[in-house]
Amino acid sequence: MSTATLPPPGAFHLPEPDPEAELYRYAARCGRISSVDTAAAHLGLPADTVHAAAARLVELQLLRAVADGFVPREPAAAAELVVTPLERAMYERRELADRLRERIDGITRAPAGAAGTLDRLEGVAEIRGLVKLAAEVCRDELVVLHPGEAADDLVDELLDACCAVLGDGVGVRVVCPHRSRAGYAARARLTQLAGRGAQIRTLSRVPEAAVVFDRSLAVTLDVAELSARRVRDQGMVRFLLGLFDQLWDGATPFSAEDQGYSGEIAHDLQQTIARLMAQGLTDEVVARRLGMSVRTCRRHIAAMLQNLDAVSRFQAGVQAASRFTLA
Repeated sequence: MSTATLPPPGAFHLPEPDPEAELYRYAARCGRISSVDTAAAHLGLPADTVHAAAARLVELQLLRAVADGFVPREPAAAAELVVTPLERAMYERRELADRLRERIDGITRAPAGAAGTLDRLEGVAEIRGLVKLAAEVCRDELVVLHPGEAADDLVDELLDACCAVLGDGVGVRVVCPHRSRAGYAARARLTQLAGRGAQIRTLSRVPEAAVVFDRSLAVTLDVAELSARRVRDQGMVRFLLGLFDQLWDGATPFSAEDQGYSGEIAHDLQQTIARLMAQGLTDEVVARRLGMSVRTCRRHIAAMLQNLDAVSRFQAGVQAASRFTLA
């Protein structure tokens, strides 16, 4: 083999070690750093480099200084300590900017309070910050519409801040779909919320995701577009509260002792399915409207066909028309 085909000296470069990452992994592995110099020796890195890395990790809250050295902190806890004050400051400045903008608009173009009643926000971080800040200043009542769509985890993440007011004397009411009673994770979450004092009711279908704070501020969520609307117009807030109260009055109270679908809930679910089937909707569309998988939806349809003693969807529609109120 000719030497001309060999790569020249220095053609391969090993990646430079990241002292901060190396030191954090060392701390997590050992559970403690009693001596930075000892850690440097074990890692084979210069002592001054490791000292600088330790200082940076303390700034990032990944290391906590104690009397005899440093102990590591969980990444999630560190992120909360570092990011939360920044998020809060960002949204407080945004609120101040909005108030100044409203004041300018009121002076130059319209009567005071006429502008700035509907704002659009985009991205999970921005929406989460708004909801968190609104929940922190909520004093009397908070109501939540949880549609239980395919993106449950994302909606839960955006609404987690609402649960922080539980136990602070704030009344919390939540309306979510019946299917939340059946899923293990969703049911565990409802049970936890109920145990902390939230009132929860379920119904076949919840139209939108929304939160109303103290009957004065509402946030509506569009999960598909990762966007939200902040609503401060009192007429629109009253409309959303009226919609919530109507759904609440027709919903079934949730109890941790209930298991799956009780007779009343099963009847309500079958009535909704029959109504949607009577419109000629496919199983896929019915499932999407109810926020459940197609397989689960078909299982409910099969149970309804059996209960109605029907052998076809058409016959089920006829039977349901006489048994249920489909209007």
